[in-house]
Amino acid sequence: QVQLVESGGGLVQAGGSLRLSCVVSGRTFSNYAMGWFRQAPGKEREFVAGINWSGQNTYYADSAKGRFTVSRVNAKSTVYLQMNNLTPEDTAVYYCAAEYFGRGVKEAAMEYWGEGTLVTVSS
Repeated sequence: QVQLVESGGGLVQAGGSLRLSCVVSGRTFSNYAMGWFRQAPGKEREFVAGINWSGQNTYYADSAKGRFTVSRVNAKSTVYLQMNNLTPEDTAVYYCAAEYFGRGVKEAAMEYWGEGTLVTVSS
């Protein structure tokens, strides 16, 4: 019943920006921590950014710090990932995921997953 739908991916030049969105339906959104993960071709899925239920606490992978910003608007049941200064190394399928409370950073703890949105960064 819980459904997560990502959007906002696409093709962008190096140095450009994209904003990803994830809309959640089926449960009380404000009870869940949310996380962003990504998987590049031939690589394992990795953590990118997380945010707790209220949005007061955020967490970032080293590769994302200073460039990416995760935020949420609970009234819209939506979490965002603003990505700036993109590089070809950011090319991947980006997934959002939900965890009942928690921090939204541990892949194995996430309960619900979206199907992903592709981000391609050209050089």
